Amino acid sequence: MQRENSRNTIIFFVCAALIMGFYYFAVMKPQADQQRAARIATAEMSQEAGTAVGDAEATLAGGAYVTDRSAALGAAGRVQIETGTVKGSLSLLGSRIDDLFLTNYKQELGSDAPVELFRPQGMEHAYFAQFGWRGENVAGGVPGPNTVWTLSKGDKLTPTTPVELTWDNGNGLRFVRTISVDEQYLFTVKDTVANLGATAITIAPYGRVERQGIGSDLGKQMISHEGAIGTFGDGKSYSTEQIKYKDWAKKARVEKTSTGGWMGISDKYWLAALIPAQDEKIDARFTVRNVQNVDVHEANMLGAAHIIAPGKQITETQRLFAGVKRNEILKSYEENLGLPRFVYAIDWGMFWFLTRPIFAVLEFFFGLLGNFGLAILALTVVVKLVLFPLANKSYASMSKMRMLQPKLEELKKKHGKDPQKQQQEMMALYQREKINPLAGCLPILVQIPVFYALYKVLFVTIEMRHAPFFGWIKDLSAKDPTTIWNLFGAIPFDPAAIPLLGGLLGGPLHLGVLPLVYGLTMWLQMSMNPPAQDPMQRQIFALMPLVFTFIMAPFAAGLLIYWAWNNILSILQQYVIMHKYKAENPIDTFFARFKKG
Repeated sequence: MQRENSRNTIIFFVCAALIMGFYYFAVMKPQADQQRAARIATAEMSQEAGTAVGDAEATLAGGAYVTDRSAALGAAGRVQIETGTVKGSLSLLGSRIDDLFLTNYKQELGSDAPVELFRPQGMEHAYFAQFGWRGENVAGGVPGPNTVWTLSKGDKLTPTTPVELTWDNGNGLRFVRTISVDEQYLFTVKDTVANLGATAITIAPYGRVERQGIGSDLGKQMISHEGAIGTFGDGKSYSTEQIKYKDWAKKARVEKTSTGGWMGISDKYWLAALIPAQDEKIDARFTVRNVQNVDVHEANMLGAAHIIAPGKQITETQRLFAGVKRNEILKSYEENLGLPRFVYAIDWGMFWFLTRPIFAVLEFFFGLLGNFGLAILALTVVVKLVLFPLANKSYASMSKMRMLQPKLEELKKKHGKDPQKQQQEMMALYQREKINPLAGCLPILVQIPVFYALYKVLFVTIEMRHAPFFGWIKDLSAKDPTTIWNLFGAIPFDPAAIPLLGGLLGGPLHLGVLPLVYGLTMWLQMSMNPPAQDPMQRQIFALMPLVFTFIMAPFAAGLLIYWAWNNILSILQQYVIMHKYKAENPIDTFFARFKKG
């Protein structure tokens, strides 16, 4: 039975690895496409797409980019944008919001440079949002990507000072656009369209977010979604669609119809999302087009067509979220605007029923303790308290098994040539002693989902980004910055800079303080467990702490803090239980050697 117990333990670790692999590499299958857009809507979207591609071709032709941001910004008139959270400008060409920095977040830890969200046309990896109108056979046309608007009111867009833009098509159609922004990341675009002509016209509003190529740092994460995202439904029930960049390029075109909802492009921490009126029917489309060897990614929504009689006017309101995927901010917009599932812009993953509660617990403890590292320690204590009864039974069973080792060795010698008889005698011994040999696996099995969920939370939530602990840990979402190869900073050189070996020492072999603490605690905890009967299995278990030390080294520091602290608490609990049953344990053995000396 001991051999079976060891085999089951190995199976457990294999299963755990398979679960993680599945979680990393499984791609959420897209839902079946809903009905295609109406004929007129499809035609208008195709017309808009053709204009957008032509615009991109003009800029990307020959692969020439402007490296100087000021030169790109100077290509058209500008209106400055400044709030407590964003800073930049919008272009009068197409009324594009295409120059935006998130001032509360820095590009790198210790840097003063704010995070760039949008980048103007003409620069490499241009990224922007733009709103316009589509209309067939409208004399004088409607405003689109290349329309030059006139600034008629205001000189700077702030939360207290909206700006007004106007455009007249010269044939009786006048557009007045009011753009406002709140204290966070929401832009509101309100268009009033007046028909001063003699015939009725039919037009439809559209919005688009466009990214011209993606940087080398995007679309590489398996644990976090980056790419197209949107929530679509019929006004009653909604589902969220995610398409990673690589799958987006393969599909090339995905169409949806929806009443309300939202759609856009998502990065790990940042989001640009188009938001229609929640009672309006829209035709949504995600497309990828190759223009001059650059993949142009676009999220495009087309609203319902409006018929404007002579002498009449209509008003259409669209919104843009351009900012940080912070839980409480998304939640407030979800509630105030009635946005369905807006908090799912954060990639909570397939274990959302665990990741969201775990994040809520972390936020609660952060509010009490003021440090996310301490909040992780407190969360670990909560998990241990919940599993305390189960762990007690498990450790009691393992303590009894450890005390039975001499009897098991005797059975092994007595029935060494008859494995079947040996297993029967072992099982009978376990039954007499009321021992469950599989009990030791249960606490670990229960904690695996918690472990994965915490990993996900640390990886995808902006709250963990650049969140410090104490000492050398300045970012709980990043790996431990120290390394054994320079004696944890005592020797002033970077091992990653060493020729040939630098890639290994700064990568797979990077061992910091936290991974070593984790490895030591894992070794001590496994030493307190009953030894495997089979010598080969015993060697495998002996190597596991070393192997897992290297496996865990590149993981987030917050995750290692959780797991090492969990190991320490488990060791303390197991030590008390082993004392209760008077079972030999390596801690007492270690100190006994000093006493003898």
